[in-house]
Amino acid sequence: MNPMYGLGFYMDWTYILVLIGAVLSIAASAKVNSTFQKYQKVRSASGLTGAEAASRILSQAGIYDVRIEHISGNLTDHYDPKNKVLRLSDATYASPSVAAVGVAAHECGHALQHNDGYAPLKIRSALVPAANIGSKMGIPIIILGVILSYNATLIQLGIWVFAIAVLFQLVTLPVEFNASGRAMSILEGQGILGSTEIRQCRKVLSAAALTYVAAAAASILQLLRLVILFGGKNDRD
Repeated sequence: MNPMYGLGFYMDWTYILVLIGAVLSIAASAKVNSTFQKYQKVRSASGLTGAEAASRILSQAGIYDVRIEHISGNLTDHYDPKNKVLRLSDATYASPSVAAVGVAAHECGHALQHNDGYAPLKIRSALVPAANIGSKMGIPIIILGVILSYNATLIQLGIWVFAIAVLFQLVTLPVEFNASGRAMSILEGQGILGSTEIRQCRKVLSAAALTYVAAAAASILQLLRLVILFGGKNDRD
């Protein structure tokens, strides 16, 4: 076995790809947190809390079978399509801020996607089980292949399994962008936020979108690293 490859998986120049992905993720996370905190301090003129805004949006859309629940944590907001539950975090549920209303509206955007049968959301939901396996098992399978005398079959299997997780990240992008687009349209169309507040809300949702872009980029870079290290290397001395 070539000693360069023996150590390559752990210490090699391709780690720069992982580092770039980490930097992008950290920067995006810092951006969304700072932007959210800034506009969390701005009370919306309507005085609606995140939960109240969500209830109004869903009612206006004719959606009455989606529950709105409070969930602990900060920015842990999400829509659960399986149980039709829109969960809003501590910073969103009871807050009347522009940021809270924007995040609640974004999650409503997912509920609207579900109600409309939005194709990318269906694809993402279908990919969830495989993506969970891919994110957890892809690299361990590759490591096992390396341990077993660079078993090419296992290594290639690990790369393909990890690629499913990357595909999930890519499909997530149009889903999140579309949800934000729906949110902005609804908030403006229903007059829930004023013109100045709309601009502020757009900054919050744009910052949040960056986290998904960064996550996708980090996953792609990690996959690229795996392909560089192990792709096509079927025989090792």
